[in-house]
Amino acid sequence: MTTTSNPSNDRAARYAEVAASIGALLDGEDDWTAAMATVACELHHAFDHFHWTGFYRLVRPDLLVVGPYQGTHGCLRIPLDQGICGRAARLRRTVVVDDVTADPSHIACSATTRSEIVVPVLRPDGRLLAVLDVDSDLPGAFDGRDAAGLEAICADLGRRFAHVTAP
Repeated sequence: MTTTSNPSNDRAARYAEVAASIGALLDGEDDWTAAMATVACELHHAFDHFHWTGFYRLVRPDLLVVGPYQGTHGCLRIPLDQGICGRAARLRRTVVVDDVTADPSHIACSATTRSEIVVPVLRPDGRLLAVLDVDSDLPGAFDGRDAAGLEAICADLGRRFAHVTAP
């Protein structure tokens, strides 16, 4: 008997594997920067459609600054009133953009980026610590499986690092 795999389940299953790996790697870790670096690395190398994977940390109530990432150079600073990262930070919710060229708020840090997902990292009290930004050179690369998987990882980070001071 031959079975075929379901690509939808494969991506969801891969997120579960990566989340478990991240959980094991961060067990006992209390350094926020080390955690972000580890998460960015694990995610970036786990999914072929992730071409830039990293964090923008909230350093002032109105400003995100690039944190650990994998990929080519990212924007160094993003005001909260600009870009897709700023929108996700302001709204404190995940933002998925299938075609960044059609979104006038998109900040082009890379000319090859075609789609993007940004997920806030929130402490349990709702204060923003950072956003996780993932870019793809493929249009429409992110879907509900990506949102659910990344949101679970970011929620875990927010719980683990609730001690981090947020502006």
